[in-house]
Amino acid sequence: MIQTPRLHLVPFELDHAVALAGGRLELGALLGVAIPDGWPHFPEAYSVEAFSTPEDGASARVWGTYLFLLNDRCSLVGSGGYKGKPVDGVVEVGYEVAPNFQNRGLATEATRSMVGHAFSYPQVELVQAHTLGEVNASTKVLNKVGMTFVEAFSDPDHGVVWQWQISRSESPVPA
Repeated sequence: MIQTPRLHLVPFELDHAVALAGGRLELGALLGVAIPDGWPHFPEAYSVEAFSTPEDGASARVWGTYLFLLNDRCSLVGSGGYKGKPVDGVVEVGYEVAPNFQNRGLATEATRSMVGHAFSYPQVELVQAHTLGEVNASTKVLNKVGMTFVEAFSDPDHGVVWQWQISRSESPVPA
């Protein structure tokens, strides 16, 4: 688990995926929290099939998906995490916040904590993220956590995508 001033980032595990497959209410009952409308925005990322990867359990817990729960544990507000374990010193982060909890700094708080968590592992030298190729809420979050724009490229599924990154030496978050 990763702790921030307002959030608990709880590893998303197989029992969570099974519960979510039964519906948001079932996941809420398992976690003991309310699950907001509009979450998840990308339901395919939370399927039971996502757990059929060859990664070992410990690695998947560290470098997988996290559920963002308010510290009072009354509600899930979003989710995010890493797109797999570091490769050549690089790990990628992603995140989403339910519509009712946006514009409260929660995405920034969660992303900042994920960057710091990544840099707590000596093999990580660079944290990356990708956004749609336009100024939007995600680009603002990445700027706030110290990431810089690297390049734009064309993705066959998403059109223009922007790549962002922060290195260990640039990170204001103590590793």
